Amino acid sequence: MIIQGEKSTPVRYLPFGDSGLLIELGDVIDMKTNCRVIALSDAILKANIQGIEELVPTYRSLLIRYDPQKISFEKLVHRAKDIEKAPMPTTRREGKRIIIPVIYGGEYGPDIGYVAKTHELTEELVIKLHSERQYRVYMIGFIAGFPYLGEVADEIATPRLETPRLKVPAGSIGIAEKQTGIYPCEAPGGWQIIGRTTIRLFNPAKRPPTPLEAGDRVRFKSISENEYNALTRE
Repeated sequence: MIIQGEKSTPVRYLPFGDSGLLIELGDVIDMKTNCRVIALSDAILKANIQGIEELVPTYRSLLIRYDPQKISFEKLVHRAKDIEKAPMPTTRREGKRIIIPVIYGGEYGPDIGYVAKTHELTEELVIKLHSERQYRVYMIGFIAGFPYLGEVADEIATPRLETPRLKVPAGSIGIAEKQTGIYPCEAPGGWQIIGRTTIRLFNPAKRPPTPLEAGDRVRFKSISENEYNALTRE
């Protein structure tokens, strides 16, 4: 896949189990590589190749799950290479723009004090730095509906917890190094939890089951506890 005006990184095609093809488009995590991944995913989806069951874009690779009874690995690689090598439009899909309401700190963000102390900031400044920028959804993974968003400001980039929690409440918003993310359901996790949202990020009864997908843009909006409780009741 060649996007006009950009130098292409060598692409690797690797088997992933007995019904998966992993296409690696780079060896670094950056916007350019992720844009290539999403552009390729969109192009393969548009090609409507029989036998493909699922496309899973990540930071720097695309996983294709397929039915070996409908298409062979070799044929799938051939089709994917043809699409990858074709010139792509210079315009890029920007994705949806979504605002996520967040109540920061207190019982909803138990680690915000640690993040503030680590960087010699006030909690109010941590909230400002986290909520004032727009984040890109690089990938959905870890658990169903979990969006990996980047990148947070250097001033609040904080390592994961040394000992992960056994239970992180659904809707919790955390920081892990330069990433921020949202737990779609209660799950174990080691991210620094700084707030919580009422937005439901995974509903298997809906199609698609998650409101976010790779390439979308997210902003966080700080809300009061009264606003949070009102949204919870809706």
